[in-house]
Amino acid sequence: MTSIVPALDARAAGNSALQAVLLDMDGTLVDTEGFWWDAEVEIFAELGHALGEEHREVVVGGPMTRSASYLIQATGADITLPALTSLLNARFEELVDRGVPLMPGAARLLAELAAHEVPTALVSASHRRIIDRVLKSVGPELFALTVAGDELERTKPHPDPYLKAAAGLGAAPARCAVVEDTATGVASAEAAGCRVVAVPSVVPIEPAEGRIVVGSLEEVDLRFLRRLVNGKL
Repeated sequence: MTSIVPALDARAAGNSALQAVLLDMDGTLVDTEGFWWDAEVEIFAELGHALGEEHREVVVGGPMTRSASYLIQATGADITLPALTSLLNARFEELVDRGVPLMPGAARLLAELAAHEVPTALVSASHRRIIDRVLKSVGPELFALTVAGDELERTKPHPDPYLKAAAGLGAAPARCAVVEDTATGVASAEAAGCRVVAVPSVVPIEPAEGRIVVGSLEEVDLRFLRRLVNGKL
């Protein structure tokens, strides 16, 4: 599966200032943040180390290499970064293959964006092999563009992933609405100049200028996203 399918015309968003919607994957659209943590806990237990909740708050939402490096350093586990990354990806895939639950409101929001032909991208710190596996459950046809963490030199919290997604859809970052669940993802989107809806999954996120925090995607629809970009929320 390729990472890009023909992009929709950004003008399809209608008369609104909204030009595109950019969505995170893990913990935002699909309930997989727990999968990553389960994989990390299981593998480190096999290596003779117990992971506490204080570790979870550090690794949530981060790119694979950063999270794995931190856990090796924090525990002193006798394993290389490439070996741990491979083990984590393989274990996560095993969990994904058992089924990927959508977050509340995700299916409705994606269907609404598709029905109104709003250019939509999936922007994740996960590797391409993971994204493609998850998309089999979510529906790859719902996204004009997908960006994976291992396809960039710098991933979240750097702005590069969201800048790439906006450019790929022919949209100005300031006219893009981003939906994220972690502080790392929010930092990436805001650094790119996007408007952000934060739906915290594990660690709380505070509201800020240009950022709205909601309890779940049940509170987010196309009208909400248009108002966000127009500065009317």
